[in-house]
Amino acid sequence: MSRLHEVQISALPMDRLRAVIGEERLRSWRAVAAAVRDALAGRTVWNVNATAVGGGVAEMLQVVLAYARGAGIDTRWLVIEGDAEFFLITKRLHNRLHGAAGDGGPLDAAEHAVLERGWAANAARLVGVVRPGDIVILHDPQTAGLVDALRGGGATVVWRSHIGADMVNGRVAQAWEFLRGWLEPADAFVFSRRAHVHAWMPEPKVAIIPPSIDPLSPKNQPLDHPTVRAILGRTGFLDPGAGGAPMFQRRDGSPGAVARRAAFPRRGAVPTGDTPLVVQVSRWDRLKDMAGVLRAFADHVPPPAHLALVGPAVDGVVDDPEGSAVLAECVAAYDRLLPGPVQARVHLVSLPVDDPDENAVMVNAFQRHAAVVVQKSLQEGFGLTVTEAMIKARPIVASRVGGIQDQIRHEREGLLVDDPADLAGFVAAVNRLLTDPSLAERLGEAAHIRAVEDFVGDRHLTRYADLLLGLGAASTPRPGVGLVRSPR
Repeated sequence: MSRLHEVQISALPMDRLRAVIGEERLRSWRAVAAAVRDALAGRTVWNVNATAVGGGVAEMLQVVLAYARGAGIDTRWLVIEGDAEFFLITKRLHNRLHGAAGDGGPLDAAEHAVLERGWAANAARLVGVVRPGDIVILHDPQTAGLVDALRGGGATVVWRSHIGADMVNGRVAQAWEFLRGWLEPADAFVFSRRAHVHAWMPEPKVAIIPPSIDPLSPKNQPLDHPTVRAILGRTGFLDPGAGGAPMFQRRDGSPGAVARRAAFPRRGAVPTGDTPLVVQVSRWDRLKDMAGVLRAFADHVPPPAHLALVGPAVDGVVDDPEGSAVLAECVAAYDRLLPGPVQARVHLVSLPVDDPDENAVMVNAFQRHAAVVVQKSLQEGFGLTVTEAMIKARPIVASRVGGIQDQIRHEREGLLVDDPADLAGFVAAVNRLLTDPSLAERLGEAAHIRAVEDFVGDRHLTRYADLLLGLGAASTPRPGVGLVRSPR
């Protein structure tokens, strides 16, 4: 089995965002891009992660790297591979870094050995394509053991964590100590928020870079009401005769049409086009608490509102082995609801991921159709589904955890619930927005303004440029090629 493959990236000009970000920000980005091109001439900036589809990191890389390539910066994207046991352990680390128990399994010598074997197989390929002087950005725990091999080959290595916990408990500390020996040699560390940085990381090596979205991607591009209705009709969620044509613009600028249907592990009655809809979009991950959203809605949100819990097809996300189990838990929670009026208002929706652009525009349509978008996460790295709802000016109810609280200020861009376990508080906020259209509109408009100001690609890339310019000036080729460094 091949242990490494490259994701092809289209080049996008930042000029296409002129109407969103304005001429001044566009000029600033051009100057930044020119400085990066000069400083890194002849070098490649590589990004390495564990999946090309099915998650915020993969979606963000597609867009951000496309804008970097459009600016003439040589950047490429590689995806590592691993077996089921490898990803079981990296998911365990993912959960522990969030402070959650996950599957409760060990992190001992046997797990070290499994990860080392997986990393060694990928490292052997990586050091053959990454040149001395190149910069490599490794994403999340799945790539931690590649640091030493790449530095041994002369690359400058950044480890980027998209996850973390606001408070360090024993699980968080255990995960960081497990990873420390592999990560310590990195030249820099990048986090979405300061609270997620661990104490052993030297401050001069740390950069805080919030992620971003592309307002013109299939996930976020403007869609008029008939197109939204048509897309949701084609998926099977609404009456297929509703709306116009299910058309959209692909990332490369070509026209696209939604052709695939969603799967419905459980669903209620087909809602009408004007039925108020509460939507949560996320991976089938326990930390997103989809089952908690379902219980809270069923118990306390009155008719006529419906709920849609929307996630990817679980067989399409290779680095998340818990997806099937979490979806099954949501199905079981649905089955425990009283048949009839309650079940009729709840829908579990699984979107196909065969075509990433088509999957993205389906999500776009669900979010735009929502009367309220919710994100009742128990823990969160940043929460790009919140950013996506913000750019669409949707009213939002979310947990005050992780990067969500960096995006939404309570009562200004949305409503925050202090305790994710507070179902009564969560439902009260949802009902408040459903019954107060003027408040919902005001919060949605403010959310859109905040998203454009802080979380669009030029801001993200400019922050990375500051990091890369420093690394580019300091980096020198290192002789020799290492393999995988064992943890202490």
